[in-house]
Amino acid sequence: MFIQIHADNQVPSDNERDSRLEEQIRQRLARFETRITDVEVHVSDLNGNKGGNADLRASIEARVNGLPPVAAIDEGTSVDRAVIGAAKKVVRALDHQLGKLRDGHG
Repeated sequence: MFIQIHADNQVPSDNERDSRLEEQIRQRLARFETRITDVEVHVSDLNGNKGGNADLRASIEARVNGLPPVAAIDEGTSVDRAVIGAAKKVVRALDHQLGKLRDGHG
């Protein structure tokens, strides 16, 4: 599972943070890793230098073998919160899609 994190020019790049986030995403998506080929994360600052709360947005797109890509967006007061929130939404979407395929429960 290849994870790529992109940030817009309003969000300072931070290799330590990106490594930590990659690990968080990997942990949350671990049970899908045989199905996911790659994950793309985009982080942007909605307010730019104006400041304000909950102004960071993360969008995550997971490409899954045999299925359309699964995408989710979340916003938060920090890059970590936004990315982790979006990752949780991707997990729910994957649970829903793959659960229907695997179990026939849907």
